[in-house]
Amino acid sequence: MTGSDFPLLNTIHSPADVRALQEDQLKPLADELRSYLTHTVSLSGGHFSAGLGTVELTVALHYVFDTPSDQLVWDVGHQAYPHKILTGRKDRMPTIRTKGGVSAFPCRAESEYDAFGVGHSSTSISAALGMAIASQLRGEDKKMVAIIGDGSITGGMAFEAMNHAGDVNANLLVILNDNDMSISPPVGAMNNYLTKVLSSKFYSSVREESKKALAKMPSVWELARKTEEHVKGMIVPGTLFEELGFNYFGPIDGHDVEMLVSTLENLKELTGPVFLHVVTKKGKGYAPAEKDPLAYHGVPAFDPTKDYLPKSAPSPHPTYTEVFGRWLVDMAAQDERLLGITPAMREGSGLVEFSQKFPNRYFDVAIAEQHAVTLAAGQACQGAKPVVAIYSTFLQRAYDQLIHDVALQNLDVLFALDRAGLVGPDGPTHAGAFDYSYLRCIPNMLVMAPADENECRQMLTTGFHHQGPASVRYPRGKGPGASVDKDLSSLAIGKGEIRQKGSRIAILAWGSMVTPAIEVGKKLGATVANMRFVKPLDEALLLELAKTHDVFVTVEENVLAGGAGSAVNDFLQAQRILMPVLNIGLPDMFVEQGSREELLALCGLDAKGILAKVEAFCA
Repeated sequence: MTGSDFPLLNTIHSPADVRALQEDQLKPLADELRSYLTHTVSLSGGHFSAGLGTVELTVALHYVFDTPSDQLVWDVGHQAYPHKILTGRKDRMPTIRTKGGVSAFPCRAESEYDAFGVGHSSTSISAALGMAIASQLRGEDKKMVAIIGDGSITGGMAFEAMNHAGDVNANLLVILNDNDMSISPPVGAMNNYLTKVLSSKFYSSVREESKKALAKMPSVWELARKTEEHVKGMIVPGTLFEELGFNYFGPIDGHDVEMLVSTLENLKELTGPVFLHVVTKKGKGYAPAEKDPLAYHGVPAFDPTKDYLPKSAPSPHPTYTEVFGRWLVDMAAQDERLLGITPAMREGSGLVEFSQKFPNRYFDVAIAEQHAVTLAAGQACQGAKPVVAIYSTFLQRAYDQLIHDVALQNLDVLFALDRAGLVGPDGPTHAGAFDYSYLRCIPNMLVMAPADENECRQMLTTGFHHQGPASVRYPRGKGPGASVDKDLSSLAIGKGEIRQKGSRIAILAWGSMVTPAIEVGKKLGATVANMRFVKPLDEALLLELAKTHDVFVTVEENVLAGGAGSAVNDFLQAQRILMPVLNIGLPDMFVEQGSREELLALCGLDAKGILAKVEAFCA
């Protein structure tokens, strides 16, 4: 494709240019925008099907609202690529998710049109409500809009925010982007018509004046309110949102840009909390993505002229996620007490095969991390052995439940923490940089980090059989390529191992850092220990190494504050052992996006960076 393929889109450098168009130009703009999105994502990879579904909605929002004065908050941000294209980042889209390129998610530091930084789900309504309240207190007439998907709205935080919005009567528009239901043409047309009528100035003014008149007769007003509510409830599925204090409209066709513009212009004039239900098709306009939107949710670079994603040849070395998925099936076959839990991450966490083979023992709780953890606690109370498969960054959302509901009661719950450490293109919102620190400080918690694929399987078995809460954290992608044994053997808890014998310098490494530590150890003639356990530490091994070495070097893919190296420091201090210790880990900053290899080098956690730090320290 060339620039001549996007004649209208090429004239758009900001939303002001969108608002300068005639309304009959919006559909052609949406068509070009969808084609350009397909073109750029095919070159760079990235989140795809969600953005295809919000093209018309994005065009309509920027056409009706005076952005960036009026502010849009996109939940999670997977669907915000069209928004980025229309807000001055069109030519940079091929750099998305690369080091120094356009962010994978809306980011306040990147653009004034990104009103709120996102990446985790269910936050948009809370953020937009807070913005609306602060703006109204300053006497401003800004419009705040939260756009949330049908998956994200399952998160409890979204309902907490809606409950509060109804109570404070803030001027807030919440748009539900619903791509998980279908409306037959007759019903869809009727809903479009009703929404146009119900959102009109005439209906709203009659409603408000009637409210004032009937307010003097409370019983009559209550009857009128209930009558309106039940009549609407018979036609549209908005009763729940009405009960939360929202004025509900919809559902309407989210790909009818003229209908969207007409409705949004009506709703823009209303005050108080308003809820618009928009139905879209994920992957709209690209047939393979429409057929399988999940497969096209996040994609590598691909050929858009073909109806399939490129499939790599099967690898003899599985990813850590695949190791976990295989272990889960094998252990479930051996022990019927095992239950698998995921907060809407079946594919990402490797539970597909388990869900198919053991459907009665598989629980997808939707985007509800807090519920996932306490559900596991309840199951453990009845003798089950739940395994919670969750990304490290998402377990942060259930920290109170982890402490109060699981660890305090010393319940048998195993946490399989995927995407630990630096995750690469998804950037700082998804990095699992803190789990050593936030897990190590919790009493009763067993904290493990495998050095390779086989050790991952062994640690999962160890944690499953452990009496009490346990965690195994492993990085995204592949490990060093160790062969994985088929048996389900355990490791001795709190025992590390010497991977390489040397002198003077002892390098203590955890998890993904063991492999580069061995490479460094060979060049320095140093001892390298695979520590395996962050908690409990192998104190006997530390005492032995302290007697025979002059310097300790700790290496971890976690922030230094409160991490594994900090645990070594605490132990040495408690033992009154005075020796120089170099702690190497993630810096005290949110690490930018890029490939995982680029980011490890940036943080000095590749072999070259570790060697340089050790040589400088020992010099």
